[in-house]
Amino acid sequence: MNEARRFPNLFGLRGRMVLFFSLGAFAAALALSVVTYSSTRSYLLSQRSEVAKRQAFNNAQLVRTLYAENPADVDQLIANIRSERGGYAVLHLDANDTESEYFYAQEPLRFTQSNLPQDLVNKTLQGGTGRQRFTFNSSPYEAIGVSIPSIHAQYFEAFPLGDVATTLGTIQTTLLIGVILITVAAAFLGLSTSRNVLRPLLRVTGAANDIATGGLDTRLEIEKDADLERLVISFNEMADAVQQRIEREQRFASDVSHELRSPVTALGAAVDVLVSKRDEFSDRNNEAIDILASQVKRFDRTVVDLLELSRLDAGASENNLDNVHLIDLINRIMSRHGFGQVVFTQSLPLMKDSTEIDDAVLVDRRRIERILLNLLENARDHGGGATRVSLDGQVDYFVLSVEDAGQGIALSERSRIFERFARGTAARLSTGSGLGLAIVQEHARALGGTAHVEDSPTGGAKFVVTIKRTVTS
Repeated sequence: MNEARRFPNLFGLRGRMVLFFSLGAFAAALALSVVTYSSTRSYLLSQRSEVAKRQAFNNAQLVRTLYAENPADVDQLIANIRSERGGYAVLHLDANDTESEYFYAQEPLRFTQSNLPQDLVNKTLQGGTGRQRFTFNSSPYEAIGVSIPSIHAQYFEAFPLGDVATTLGTIQTTLLIGVILITVAAAFLGLSTSRNVLRPLLRVTGAANDIATGGLDTRLEIEKDADLERLVISFNEMADAVQQRIEREQRFASDVSHELRSPVTALGAAVDVLVSKRDEFSDRNNEAIDILASQVKRFDRTVVDLLELSRLDAGASENNLDNVHLIDLINRIMSRHGFGQVVFTQSLPLMKDSTEIDDAVLVDRRRIERILLNLLENARDHGGGATRVSLDGQVDYFVLSVEDAGQGIALSERSRIFERFARGTAARLSTGSGLGLAIVQEHARALGGTAHVEDSPTGGAKFVVTIKRTVTS
C-alpha cells in the first residue's frame, strides 16, 4: 500500500496530473532547447563563415601581390600563406602561354585539391567565388574558393569547424540535461500539486468510508477555499440527509417491531390455548390450528430478529467483554440448545515456542452464542442438519465454522444470503424470517471479523465466521 502511494498509478487522477506536468514541461523545454540550439548553431556557423571568408579574401589578395612580385617561386609563395591552424590552402595556376595548369598545396601535404568539394572547385575554376562545407577524415571543414583573374589563378582555403562542432556538442549536451532536469522537476511539482489538489478529495473519501461503515455523524470541516467550501457544504448536507433517512428507517423498523411484539405475544398465548384443547376440535380444525401456530411462531421469530437488528443498527448493542474459553463456551451453547449430538472439533496450532494457542479470549459471549445458535438453526431448518462444528485458531483470529448436510450454496447466492430477508434456493419452502444470517454477519462485524459461506468437504455448505483474537489480560 505504501509503494502504491509512493508511485502513483498513471491511470489515476494523480498519475494523470504528474504525467501532464511532465509532458508539458518536457515539450516546452524541448521546444525551447531546439530553438536555442538552432539559433546558436546558425549564429556560430555564420560568424565562423564570415571570419573564414574574410581571411580567405585577405590571403587571396596576398597571393596576388606576392605572385606579381615573384611569379617564378610559386611553391615558396603558397608556403608563405598563413592559413588557420588545422586549415589548408591550395593555389591553382593556369598559365597563359601553355595549356598546362598546376595545383600547389601547402606543406606538409595533408590533402590536395582532390579532397576539396568538386562543385566548389568547378565553380571557382569557371571564375566564380563560393564556399561549401564538407567532411574530411570525419572532421568538418568549410572551403572558400576565390578567383584571381589578374594572375589567372584560383585560391582555395579549407577552414576547420571542429571547435564549432565541439561547442555545439557541449551546448547540445547541456540542453539535453536541462530538458531531463526540467522534466523531472515538473514531475515532482506535479506530484506535490496533485497531493495538495487531492487532499480535500482524500478527506471526502475518508469521511464517506466512515459513513459507509456506520459513522453517520461524520462531517467535513469547512474549507477556506471558496470552491472547496461548496463541496464540503454539499457533502455535509448529503450526509445529513442520509443520516436522517437511515435513522428514520431504523426508528420505523424498531417502532413497528415494538408495536407488533405485544399483539404477537397475545396471539401466541391464544394459540397455545387452542393447542392445549385440540382434542375438542375436529381434524380439519386441528390442521388449521397447526398452520396458525407455525405462522404465529414464524411471525414472533421475525419480530424478535427485527428488534435485534434494530438495536445493532442503532449501535445500542455494545460489547460486554468477558474472559472466556471458546471451547468450553461452544460446548455449553450446543448442549443448552439441543445440539449436543453435533460433532465439535478444535484445532489450535502451535506458536513459535511450540506451545498451543490458548483458546482464552476477551469477547462478548452473548454475540458468540447468537452467531453459533443462528448457524446451527439455519443448518437444521435449511441444510438437513448440522454435521460438524469446528474451531480453528490462528495467531490473530479464531475461525468458527458450521457444516451442514444440505446441497450447498450456489456461487451466485453466497453473498446475497447474508442480506436481510434474502433466502437461498434451499430455504424458499421452509420457515424462517430470512434475518438469521444477516444477524450473524452483524455480530461478526461487531467482533472485528467477517462471515462467509463455502463448500463443505462432505458436500454441504460450510458457514465460516472469523473472530478477532483479543488476548485476555
